[in-house]
Amino acid sequence: MTEQPATGPSERPLWTPDAARVAASAMEAFRREAEAALGRALPGYDALHAFSVAEPERFWRLLADHLRLPFAARGDVVRSADPMPRTRWFEGYTLNYARALLYPPELPDETAPALVGVTEAGHERRLDWRELRRLVARVQAGLLRAGVGRGDAVAAYAANVPETVALLLASAGLGAVFTSCSPDFGAEAAAARFAQLRPKLLFASAAYRYGGKRFDTAAAVSALAGGLPGLEAVVTLPYPGEAEPELEEATTWEAWLAAGPAPDEPITEPLPFDHPLYVLYSSGTTGLPKAMVHRAGGTLLTHLKELRLHSDVRPGDVAYYFTTCGWMMWNWLVSALGVGATVVLYDGSPAYPEPEAQFALAARLGVTFFGTSARFIGELQARGARPGAAHDLGRLRTLASTGSPLSPDAFRYVYRAVEQDLHLASISGGTDIVSCFMLGVPTLPVYAGQIQRPGLGVDLRVLDEAGAEVVGRPGELVCAQPLPSMPLRFLNDDGFERYLAAYFERYPGLWCHGDLVERTPEGGIVVYGRSDATLNPGGVRIGTAEIYRPLERLPEVVEAVAVGKRVGADQEVWLLVVLAPGAALDEALAGRIRDAVRRGASPRHVPRRVIDVPQLPRTRSGKAMELAVARLVNGQAVPNLEVMANPGSVALIEARLRELGLL
Repeated sequence: MTEQPATGPSERPLWTPDAARVAASAMEAFRREAEAALGRALPGYDALHAFSVAEPERFWRLLADHLRLPFAARGDVVRSADPMPRTRWFEGYTLNYARALLYPPELPDETAPALVGVTEAGHERRLDWRELRRLVARVQAGLLRAGVGRGDAVAAYAANVPETVALLLASAGLGAVFTSCSPDFGAEAAAARFAQLRPKLLFASAAYRYGGKRFDTAAAVSALAGGLPGLEAVVTLPYPGEAEPELEEATTWEAWLAAGPAPDEPITEPLPFDHPLYVLYSSGTTGLPKAMVHRAGGTLLTHLKELRLHSDVRPGDVAYYFTTCGWMMWNWLVSALGVGATVVLYDGSPAYPEPEAQFALAARLGVTFFGTSARFIGELQARGARPGAAHDLGRLRTLASTGSPLSPDAFRYVYRAVEQDLHLASISGGTDIVSCFMLGVPTLPVYAGQIQRPGLGVDLRVLDEAGAEVVGRPGELVCAQPLPSMPLRFLNDDGFERYLAAYFERYPGLWCHGDLVERTPEGGIVVYGRSDATLNPGGVRIGTAEIYRPLERLPEVVEAVAVGKRVGADQEVWLLVVLAPGAALDEALAGRIRDAVRRGASPRHVPRRVIDVPQLPRTRSGKAMELAVARLVNGQAVPNLEVMANPGSVALIEARLRELGLL
């Protein structure tokens, strides 16, 4: 590795919380409660964390009680003795995720907004807590009329609007399983996800706006519906300010809701702690996206831990994260309702109509917790924007960044240009655990380029190739103990073969996440990115298989490899293609390739560069070697040429890249 640690032991912190802020934090309140329960001192976060991994059953029970999880029944076992990934949690305990979010234990004002839905065009809709409950009850009545019950699946191809949140909560209240993606996904990419779940109902946004443009997705909705076996009905969701496109095979949202009476209060059926809540998808480099079933209790407990303790979101706060319904941060944000906070849902481009639009929104709505991507911060920095000078951000206490590593310079920029007295929390985890391995700690200093600490209960290790722990140099991020938010299972993986292969092959018995990280002398963590071939442009994790599938219809493309080209702290998608005899990569063909990827996957999958090469390196079993190509485009040497069936391909690709001036 050539990367150097982001900070040294002599570097001063960018921000240190004062004594009053520490004393007022939920993290400090929990630390004091843990001290009282244990009858011993826990002097600071590191001691609290050490307790959380040394005595996990005692910690998780204490945390669940502290966060006032709405248990309807209690059992005796917090964590089963089964090893990962078969570990079961809180056996004999029952609760309901929707009840925890719709009836939070600390709710300052029932008439305050629970949800604020905003679009880039300026349309705004507010639902107070009673209105949200009534909407969820109406949605549940519709689901029950359609025969949806415990264990059935409901899918949403949806914009980030209040109706989508109501669908999640309505499904969770009944014990149905929810799944979603955003409407910028092509029909094929969405079907590759949803078809694995065989949903009974599909709810779809047939139009949305992004970057000042209107996108009609009616054709994609029809194609998606046709690709879902067992689908019984399609309901189109309203989009603020847009007329709903009419689909012959679909019912409009309002007509669907009005088809029968509904109670004012929702159903929140007590369910086992490990009952399935929703299915999220993590794409590998081959095959269908991995469909991960997440458990309701584990998601709730972990999200409330991260929101309430690590992010210091308080009852009555206003929480915002720029996300879509196709990213796990949407699921994470929705759980802020369980704290008693107002959740802001934004749909559209984060930089429309001008780059600082999100900060203008934060100022207008009095946002206290603001979440965004490292890429967005980098773009503001490149423009020389100063949001703190242009907008009143006086209520903002925490700014969170995720999606990709936040550079040390970007850390410093936030404190120069946004706010000096601000908890800047770089966070990192994944769809795989629908939460974080490491994140902010509001009672500790912030150092440039570093995530502050592992989360409570996370037994994080950094291992070298031999499995030894390392500090001060990069290694693999490993979790040595089960977490409640680890997937219950993968769909269609009854024997756990795919689950074990995804995380436990490299270090048996330990969850290996595939991130390259480093522990620092200050106790923080530096993230260098993915250690596998999964792409991560702009913080959006992309499986290469999703790029390859649309190319199968182009006869000119024989085979292809998509890789990430590092550009500063970000990454671009480069696509290397081998063409059929007689084909030439002119502008027209490159345009058709990009268009196929855009339609078959999503705009985020479209390659920045398309490069024709004579051949791709392959293993002796015939598999294209994506990691070797990734090293080539990033100017790195490719080791172990002897394992290749065609080692001469490396020199051929290098020559082509030099010919194009790309090396």
